[in-house]
Amino acid sequence: MPAPTATPASGRRIPLSAAVPFPPEQYSLRPPCLDVNGSPAYLGTAYINHGAYPCKIVPSQNPACRVAMNGQEIGHVTRYDLLPFDPAKMELVRASNGQIPRGRRPIHGGHEEDGRILYHAIATIANLRIAGKTGEHLSGACVLYSGRECIVADYDIVCWRT
Repeated sequence: MPAPTATPASGRRIPLSAAVPFPPEQYSLRPPCLDVNGSPAYLGTAYINHGAYPCKIVPSQNPACRVAMNGQEIGHVTRYDLLPFDPAKMELVRASNGQIPRGRRPIHGGHEEDGRILYHAIATIANLRIAGKTGEHLSGACVLYSGRECIVADYDIVCWRT
């Protein structure tokens, strides 16, 4: 059977966990975000129970995978995936209030336990670009800032280039 040529709707991912070293930049590519302390931060999806949640991956933290849950920042150690941000194939598109920009294809970031779709989002707080999640059922982008979950009405959603 030939190898698939189309990129999946969720992008090409690198599976990781707390027990797996973070890949070098030739695989992880350049980070699209920064954490509060100025450290590089990447896009990821954390697998928790029956959900898959867009998250931020900060290799300088332990654990590196950081998830917004119930208003708090949770460190996640089991399976998560890194989504290398490739600006040749991906772009940041301005969005607000959980809406999908017309004519754009957001990159599938995961789903809530009840099946509602989540997408990768990047919001700006205090001049920092912070990775998080959004969905049509949310009122904006949910991102982690200073150890807590913040909801930002205006943000960028990660989409496939058209």
